Amino acid sequence: MTRSRPALPADATVFIIEDDAALADALQFLLGSRGMRSEHFDSAEAFWSHLNARQPWPQAAACIVLDVRMKRMSGIELFDRLCARDPAHLAPVIFLSGHGDIEMAVEALKKGALDFFEKPFNDNRLADRLLEALELSHQRLHQALGAADVDARLARLSARERDVMALVLAGKLNKLIAHELGISMRTVEVHRASLFAKMQVRSAVELAHLVSRSTSAR
Repeated sequence: MTRSRPALPADATVFIIEDDAALADALQFLLGSRGMRSEHFDSAEAFWSHLNARQPWPQAAACIVLDVRMKRMSGIELFDRLCARDPAHLAPVIFLSGHGDIEMAVEALKKGALDFFEKPFNDNRLADRLLEALELSHQRLHQALGAADVDARLARLSARERDVMALVLAGKLNKLIAHELGISMRTVEVHRASLFAKMQVRSAVELAHLVSRSTSAR
Protein backbone atom coordinates (compact mmCIF):
# COMPACT_ATOMS: atom_id res chain seq x y z
CA MET A 1 0.00 0.00 0.00
CA THR A 2 1.42 3.41 -1.00
CA ARG A 3 1.94 5.84 1.87
CA SER A 4 -0.04 9.03 1.44
CA ARG A 5 2.06 12.16 1.76
CA PRO A 6 0.94 15.13 3.84
CA ALA A 7 -0.12 18.16 1.83
CA LEU A 8 2.59 20.81 1.66
CA PRO A 9 1.75 24.53 1.71
CA ALA A 10 1.52 26.18 -1.70
CA ASP A 11 4.56 28.36 -0.98
CA ALA A 12 6.86 25.41 -0.21
CA THR A 13 9.91 26.06 -2.39
CA VAL A 14 13.00 24.27 -3.65
CA PHE A 15 15.88 26.75 -4.03
CA ILE A 16 18.30 25.72 -6.76
CA ILE A 17 21.81 27.20 -6.51
CA GLU A 18 23.52 26.16 -9.71
CA ASP A 19 25.71 28.11 -12.16
CA ASP A 20 25.02 25.71 -15.05
CA ALA A 21 21.97 27.33 -16.64
CA ALA A 22 21.04 24.25 -18.71
CA LEU A 23 21.09 21.98 -15.64
CA ALA A 24 19.12 24.52 -13.60
CA ASP A 25 16.46 24.75 -16.33
CA ALA A 26 16.21 20.95 -16.45
CA LEU A 27 15.83 20.78 -12.66
CA GLN A 28 13.10 23.42 -12.64
CA PHE A 29 11.24 21.56 -15.39
CA LEU A 30 11.57 18.29 -13.44
CA LEU A 31 10.30 19.82 -10.20
CA GLY A 32 7.45 21.60 -11.98
CA SER A 33 6.35 18.29 -13.49
CA ARG A 34 6.14 16.91 -9.94
CA GLY A 35 4.14 19.88 -8.65
CA MET A 36 7.01 21.51 -6.75
CA ARG A 37 7.66 25.24 -6.78
CA SER A 38 11.28 26.28 -7.36
CA GLU A 39 13.52 29.33 -7.61
CA HIS A 40 16.92 29.44 -9.30
CA PHE A 41 20.01 31.41 -8.29
CA ASP A 42 23.05 31.29 -10.55
CA SER A 43 25.59 31.84 -7.77
CA ALA A 44 26.08 31.30 -4.05
CA GLU A 45 26.51 35.05 -3.64
CA ALA A 46 23.13 35.79 -5.23
CA PHE A 47 21.38 33.34 -2.94
CA TRP A 48 23.19 34.67 0.15
CA SER A 49 22.07 38.22 -0.72
CA HIS A 50 18.52 36.91 -1.13
CA LEU A 51 18.63 35.41 2.37
CA ASN A 52 20.07 38.50 3.99
CA ALA A 53 17.17 40.55 2.65
CA ARG A 54 14.73 38.23 4.47
CA GLN A 55 14.68 37.94 8.25
CA PRO A 56 13.86 35.36 9.47
CA TRP A 57 14.22 32.72 6.75
CA PRO A 58 12.65 30.33 5.93
CA GLN A 59 9.09 31.20 6.89
CA ALA A 60 7.61 28.41 4.76
CA ALA A 61 8.79 24.90 3.92
CA ALA A 62 12.00 25.11 1.89
CA CYS A 63 14.96 23.04 0.80
CA ILE A 64 18.12 23.79 -1.12
CA VAL A 65 19.75 22.05 -4.07
CA LEU A 66 23.36 23.18 -3.94
CA ASP A 67 26.16 22.50 -6.42
CA VAL A 68 29.47 21.79 -4.71
CA ARG A 69 31.64 23.63 -7.23
CA MET A 70 30.72 27.09 -8.47
CA LYS A 71 32.59 30.23 -9.48
CA ARG A 72 33.72 32.49 -6.65
CA MET A 73 31.90 31.24 -3.51
CA SER A 74 31.66 27.44 -3.54
CA GLY A 75 28.68 25.40 -2.42
CA ILE A 76 30.68 24.21 0.60
CA GLU A 77 31.44 27.80 1.64
CA LEU A 78 27.75 28.72 1.32
CA PHE A 79 26.75 25.64 3.30
CA ASP A 80 29.08 26.64 6.16
CA ARG A 81 27.38 30.05 6.25
CA LEU A 82 23.96 28.42 6.21
CA CYS A 83 24.91 26.15 9.13
CA ALA A 84 25.97 29.19 11.18
CA ARG A 85 22.80 31.07 10.31
CA ASP A 86 20.40 28.12 10.62
CA PRO A 87 21.90 25.42 12.94
CA ALA A 88 18.49 23.68 13.10
CA HIS A 89 18.62 23.13 9.30
CA LEU A 90 15.06 24.37 8.81
CA ALA A 91 15.78 24.31 5.08
CA PRO A 92 17.54 20.98 4.41
CA VAL A 93 20.38 21.00 1.89
CA ILE A 94 20.97 18.42 -0.84
CA PHE A 95 24.29 18.67 -2.68
CA LEU A 96 24.97 17.98 -6.34
CA SER A 97 28.55 16.79 -6.75
CA GLY A 98 30.91 15.68 -9.46
CA HIS A 99 32.94 12.51 -8.99
CA GLY A 100 35.89 14.42 -7.55
CA ASP A 101 33.72 16.22 -5.02
CA ILE A 102 32.37 13.18 -3.17
CA GLU A 103 34.77 13.52 -0.23
CA MET A 104 33.65 17.12 0.29
CA ALA A 105 30.00 16.14 0.00
CA VAL A 106 30.42 13.37 2.59
CA GLU A 107 32.04 15.88 4.94
CA ALA A 108 29.02 18.15 4.43
CA LEU A 109 26.72 15.28 5.45
CA LYS A 110 28.59 15.09 8.74
CA LYS A 111 27.83 18.78 9.26
CA GLY A 112 24.10 18.29 8.68
CA ALA A 113 23.45 18.20 4.93
CA LEU A 114 20.53 15.92 4.15
CA ASP A 115 21.98 14.10 1.13
CA PHE A 116 24.16 14.39 -1.96
CA PHE A 117 23.69 13.22 -5.53
CA GLU A 118 26.58 12.50 -7.85
CA LYS A 119 26.23 13.79 -11.41
CA PRO A 120 24.69 12.40 -13.56
CA PHE A 121 21.85 11.62 -11.17
CA ASN A 122 18.53 9.79 -11.39
CA ASP A 123 15.88 12.48 -11.94
CA ASN A 124 13.03 10.70 -10.19
CA ARG A 125 15.13 9.72 -7.18
CA LEU A 126 16.28 13.31 -6.76
CA ALA A 127 12.71 14.63 -7.09
CA ASP A 128 11.50 12.12 -4.47
CA ARG A 129 14.28 13.15 -2.11
CA LEU A 130 13.49 16.84 -2.56
CA LEU A 131 9.85 16.20 -1.74
CA GLU A 132 10.98 14.42 1.44
CA ALA A 133 13.21 17.42 2.22
CA LEU A 134 10.25 19.81 1.91
CA GLU A 135 8.18 17.60 4.23
CA LEU A 136 11.06 17.57 6.73
CA SER A 137 11.34 21.36 6.53
CA HIS A 138 7.61 21.70 7.17
CA GLN A 139 7.91 19.51 10.29
CA ARG A 140 10.94 21.41 11.60
CA LEU A 141 9.28 24.79 11.09
CA HIS A 142 6.17 23.56 12.94
CA GLN A 143 8.33 22.38 15.84
CA ALA A 144 10.27 25.66 15.90
CA LEU A 145 7.06 27.69 16.01
CA GLY A 146 5.86 25.49 18.88
CA ALA A 147 9.08 26.13 20.79
CA ALA A 148 8.73 29.89 20.22
CA ASP A 149 5.21 29.76 21.68
CA VAL A 150 6.46 27.95 24.79
CA ASP A 151 9.27 30.50 25.16
CA ALA A 152 6.70 33.31 25.02
CA ARG A 153 4.72 31.67 27.85
CA LEU A 154 7.88 31.22 29.94
CA ALA A 155 8.74 34.89 29.45
CA ARG A 156 5.49 35.84 31.24
CA LEU A 157 6.48 34.05 34.46
CA SER A 158 7.72 36.01 37.46
CA ALA A 159 11.01 35.12 39.12
CA ARG A 160 9.17 33.42 42.00
CA GLU A 161 6.96 31.46 39.58
CA ARG A 162 10.10 30.21 37.87
CA ASP A 163 11.46 29.11 41.27
CA VAL A 164 8.25 27.20 41.95
CA MET A 165 8.30 25.71 38.44
CA ALA A 166 11.83 24.36 38.90
CA LEU A 167 10.80 22.57 42.10
CA VAL A 168 7.53 21.30 40.59
CA LEU A 169 9.53 19.86 37.68
CA ALA A 170 11.87 18.25 40.23
CA GLY A 171 8.83 16.39 41.59
CA LYS A 172 8.59 18.31 44.89
CA LEU A 173 5.25 18.57 46.69
CA ASN A 174 3.88 21.93 47.83
CA LYS A 175 4.99 21.35 51.43
CA LEU A 176 8.61 20.77 50.40
CA ILE A 177 8.51 23.69 47.94
CA ALA A 178 7.30 25.98 50.75
CA HIS A 179 10.11 24.76 53.01
CA GLU A 180 12.84 25.19 50.38
CA LEU A 181 11.67 28.66 49.35
CA GLY A 182 10.87 29.83 52.87
CA ILE A 183 7.27 30.74 52.04
CA SER A 184 3.88 29.52 53.19
CA MET A 185 1.97 26.62 51.66
CA ARG A 186 -0.79 29.05 50.65
CA THR A 187 1.74 31.24 48.79
CA VAL A 188 3.08 28.18 46.96
CA GLU A 189 -0.48 27.26 45.94
CA VAL A 190 -1.09 30.76 44.58
CA HIS A 191 2.18 30.77 42.60
CA ARG A 192 1.55 27.25 41.33
CA ALA A 193 -1.95 28.14 40.13
CA SER A 194 -0.62 31.27 38.39
CA LEU A 195 2.22 29.27 36.86
CA PHE A 196 -0.14 26.66 35.45
CA ALA A 197 -2.48 29.34 34.11
CA LYS A 198 0.30 31.23 32.32
CA MET A 199 1.79 28.03 30.89
CA GLN A 200 -1.72 26.80 29.93
CA VAL A 201 -1.31 23.38 31.57
CA ARG A 202 -3.32 21.42 34.11
CA SER A 203 -0.67 19.20 35.68
CA ALA A 204 3.02 18.87 36.44
CA VAL A 205 3.26 16.18 33.74
CA GLU A 206 1.84 18.54 31.11
CA LEU A 207 4.20 21.25 32.33
CA ALA A 208 7.25 18.98 32.00
CA HIS A 209 6.21 17.95 28.49
CA LEU A 210 5.69 21.57 27.44
CA VAL A 211 8.97 22.88 28.88
CA SER A 212 10.86 20.11 27.08
CA ARG A 213 9.87 21.83 23.80
CA SER A 214 11.29 25.19 24.85
CA THR A 215 14.48 26.56 23.33
CA SER A 216 15.18 28.88 26.29
CA ALA A 217 15.00 26.01 28.78
CA ARG A 218 17.70 23.97 27.01
